[in-house]
Amino acid sequence: MYVKQTTARSDSLAQPDLFSSESHFGAIVPNKQPAELLPGEPIHHESVHGREGEGHESTEHGGIKVIKVDFEEVETPFIIALWIFCASLAKIGFHMAPKLSHIFPESCLLILVGLVIGLLLNYTQSVHVSPLTPKTFFHFMLPPIILDAGYFMPNRLFFNNLGTILLFAVIGTLWNTFSIGLSLYGLGFTGIFGGDVAEHLTLLPTLLFSALISAVDPVAVLAVFEEIHVNEVLYIVVFGESLLNDAVTVVLYHMFEDYATMGENQIDTMEIVKGIASFPVVALGGTAIGIIWGFLTGFVTRFTNHVRVIEPIFIFVMAYLSYLCAETFHMSGILAVTFCGITMKNYVQANISQKSQCTVKYAMKMLSSSAETIIFMFLGVSTIHDEHNANVWFIIFTILFCTVYRIIGTIVLSALANKFRLHKLGRVDQFVMSYGGLRGAVAFALVLLIKEEAVNKNNELRKMFITTTIAVIYFTVFLQGITIKPLVCWLKVKRAEKRKPTMNERIHERLMDHTMVVLESIVGQTGHYKLRDK
Repeated sequence: MYVKQTTARSDSLAQPDLFSSESHFGAIVPNKQPAELLPGEPIHHESVHGREGEGHESTEHGGIKVIKVDFEEVETPFIIALWIFCASLAKIGFHMAPKLSHIFPESCLLILVGLVIGLLLNYTQSVHVSPLTPKTFFHFMLPPIILDAGYFMPNRLFFNNLGTILLFAVIGTLWNTFSIGLSLYGLGFTGIFGGDVAEHLTLLPTLLFSALISAVDPVAVLAVFEEIHVNEVLYIVVFGESLLNDAVTVVLYHMFEDYATMGENQIDTMEIVKGIASFPVVALGGTAIGIIWGFLTGFVTRFTNHVRVIEPIFIFVMAYLSYLCAETFHMSGILAVTFCGITMKNYVQANISQKSQCTVKYAMKMLSSSAETIIFMFLGVSTIHDEHNANVWFIIFTILFCTVYRIIGTIVLSALANKFRLHKLGRVDQFVMSYGGLRGAVAFALVLLIKEEAVNKNNELRKMFITTTIAVIYFTVFLQGITIKPLVCWLKVKRAEKRKPTMNERIHERLMDHTMVVLESIVGQTGHYKLRDK
């Protein structure tokens, strides 16, 4: 007797059926013959009987189990979902206790929950879940928060105060970066930070650290300023600054990282010119990408009359695509999704149904709230699990310089902005602006991105930067975040009025806008009124 194996039969023998319980033990699947009998070829009985024997032996030890427990298969998503569930329960309990919610910001509670979870995981040492990586933060956590801020941003206030916002976002960030960096670099020569630190703390790594620590975090600002309900002008100036200084911060960060990797001897005039030229490219490029995707969303939603159910999908997906496109070309993703949300609010909202608008509103709020919960909670977890190098004097002087130079910058830039503003920024407003410069997850994510080549291949210096960044975040979120509420009440800062404008107010507002457009056309000038009318 002979055996001739066909292609289909041999494939079924070599690759057993994955849905068969016996295939895991190497047994031949029933009703499938491994060979086709033909005369002239011998049968290999050993392989068949061997496989049957293996299958019989495995069946005796294995068998079908009615209940199985395989926690390793779902360990990571289960733990993350459990963390979010516990944090959500903590938020419910937090808001059910009026005394706690009146004193502490919600971000403080979430960091404390993360600290507790980090201690439990460190104590048990049985569950290993990776902390919040910079890639996860920038690609998944940050976009929904910024989209929510851009989509529901008061556009009129934002563009009316755009000059002041740009002044603080660009000039203010440059001032903080270079003043903090040069001050820390100068103190390094005194030896107060220790001999090892002074040896590796050169100019470029110090400027790299000062660039990331100077950024006002939009996540932290949103979390605190929405709770204290400051007036609209103060809110939009501080929040707008925290959004737009991302362009300056990211460009400075990557520029100093490239310079530090290259080495001071390799930097020439052309490299400095290219670094300066990258500022407008990143800012304007990210803005243009966001506006283009916003217009595309408005065009697509014109044809969703018969499929209303998918309207929210276009808003979320196309806004996320604007962020990813900007990051692909190394533009400002935050600016892209911010201006995409602003454009959508003007050109998309009129195209979608009332139910879709309600869905978009609550889904966007839910996503941003969940992202904030995860960010602050993982910040607390990372505090316990990361290796640290705490240089006390470096931490103290970093906090001191961040506070002092922000106050100086706010006073000087406010005086400059008041020369061109109709509604002046008073002393109380300037104090809240300087005191509300909170640092948060953006600085923490950037410091985790630092490569050892950028810090003279000294891992201890990198750990010191990480520890100092966490200390600054805790100082601003806990101390400034807790005390800003009573300070706002004590200083009698004007609060926001929670009411919608009446029909009469809206008509007169539009009438004045059109009147100003006519006057600008008569005198031959093009101002923001004409742009707004478009």
